[in-house]
Amino acid sequence: MNYNVIAFSGSLRKESFTTRLVKAFAQLAPQHITVSYIDIGQLPFINEDLEANLPQSVLDLYETIEKADGVIFATPEYNRSYSPVLKNAIDWGSRPEGKNKWKKKPVAIVGCTPYSLGAFGAQNHLRQSIMYLDMVPLQQPEFYLGQAAEKFDAAGNLTDDATKKKIQELWEAFASLIEMHGGKK
Repeated sequence: MNYNVIAFSGSLRKESFTTRLVKAFAQLAPQHITVSYIDIGQLPFINEDLEANLPQSVLDLYETIEKADGVIFATPEYNRSYSPVLKNAIDWGSRPEGKNKWKKKPVAIVGCTPYSLGAFGAQNHLRQSIMYLDMVPLQQPEFYLGQAAEKFDAAGNLTDDATKKKIQELWEAFASLIEMHGGKK
């Protein structure tokens, strides 16, 4: 069976290591999984006043989430937390109240930083929101990529074989989680 996974980068920076990581996950995905990168830079800030007449970017997000069999959230780390742009997308997906689009979606949380901890604090903070939204998180293996600047070439391609192996290990576990939950919910 083929599955559709949507992937979010919590960084809007043009040369973002987090976005490069998302692209590496897409390139190394198993053949039966299609990964779609979701650009969240055009979403308005969460505002309940907009719920009466939702912007098209939010409606597009809803449709994308509903069609997905699984989700990858890739985050940088800002002050031991995940990024505001990722929080905004997650919040929109949980609205309006009582209409949580994330519910029961299998999710993998990954992160990277140019420093040594690989977004450990951000990922753990993000897990709190994921659990509250009743998503199904991949528990193991965890994925923390430190020293990200050393893992990609100038064109943004992942060059580190050890990291590629870790991505493949995560995919093996995540594909099993998606299959166990039967795809779209």
